[in-house]
Amino acid sequence: MALDRLRGQEAVRDSVLLPLRYARMASSPWAYLRGAAAVMAADLAAAPHSGLTVQMCGDAHILNFGLWASPERQLLFDARDFDETLPGPFEWDLKRLATSIYVLAGSERLGESCAGEAAVAAVRTYGKAMRAYAGMGELDVWYDRIPADVPWRGLTSEFTQAATDNIRKQSRKRTHHGTARQLVTEEGGQRRISLDPMKRLDDGLTHEQRVRASEQVYDTYLASISPHLRRLVDRFRRVDAVRQIVGVGSVGVRVWLHLLEGDSGRQPVFAQAKQATASVYEEFLGPSDFANHGERVVVGQRLMQSASDIFLGHMRVDGFDYYVRQFRDMKIIPSGPEIAGYLPQFAAACGHALAKSHARSGDPAAIAGYIGKGNAFRDGIVRFARDYAGQTHADHADLRTAIATGETRAAERGW
Repeated sequence: MALDRLRGQEAVRDSVLLPLRYARMASSPWAYLRGAAAVMAADLAAAPHSGLTVQMCGDAHILNFGLWASPERQLLFDARDFDETLPGPFEWDLKRLATSIYVLAGSERLGESCAGEAAVAAVRTYGKAMRAYAGMGELDVWYDRIPADVPWRGLTSEFTQAATDNIRKQSRKRTHHGTARQLVTEEGGQRRISLDPMKRLDDGLTHEQRVRASEQVYDTYLASISPHLRRLVDRFRRVDAVRQIVGVGSVGVRVWLHLLEGDSGRQPVFAQAKQATASVYEEFLGPSDFANHGERVVVGQRLMQSASDIFLGHMRVDGFDYYVRQFRDMKIIPSGPEIAGYLPQFAAACGHALAKSHARSGDPAAIAGYIGKGNAFRDGIVRFARDYAGQTHADHADLRTAIATGETRAAERGW
């Protein structure tokens, strides 16, 4: 049962936040899909697969693609979430992407026709891009990047200009300086992080526990990054740290937001440490090669992305694995309403980005050959996605029933 799969994840999450997790997932079929990667993993594993292995994203739903700043401060379009990453069959990512398109289209009331057009666009573009990568040299594949304007190409000039202006505005707001203006207050001459109470959790740690955790953070994180980067990190000191409540799928995992300040006094940096647990696919594909699940996430991200956060690292604190990344740092995450007006174009860009990521770690010629030049593969993925979207609605209804009968406890609000 789907509910049993969800309950199976409770042991590795903070029990205080489990009612909030179920409340958020119950809010809509789309929210349910985002939180139910474990359910879909089991269903995917129950059917035959291609045997063509790539570094899977593991949670390649359509809103897990967006704009990402390279170390050179260029905005690129790429996959952005790697909590479930693991080597596995390439088509599992594609099936989750296409399914998410149908579920999101339903949430935004776009109709079956638009959902089908967008799902076809994603799978067709994936195949077209993979054929192109099959004809490229290894370094050309590795260096390929998708510019930020790709999702809007071919749209009207007015729409493109509006999207470009919005991206420029968001990228300015989501720098470290922009985030500091939003989240930092000063108390007695000391800078402090001021989060919305609904996004903050009291950690309940004593001063001694905080000191011990801080020592583990620095010792284990510094050991995970390159020596030249340690020279940079050494120029920052931690000013404050708070626990965050984030996302839908991530509710319950432990997340810390750290405010760092450079020796110059002019450079605030926000670093987020997020708990990493076993990928939901390890039960079916075997355990990760890495002893630390934070390292699994970091390596998977670097394999899939054309350019990754220079601060990516991993650590272990009080027995929990974490990965570390910059918070926001020009990351622009789309919302359902924002992409509803151009869903097929955005879906096609996601298909391209997924193909690029898979070509970096897999065999693009073998995958292109498996897909073929006809429509059979595309039609099969789209048919699966449409049917699984229906199953998602049914599973979501079961969760709501379990909450209504008291079988599953949910918070009164999903926040």
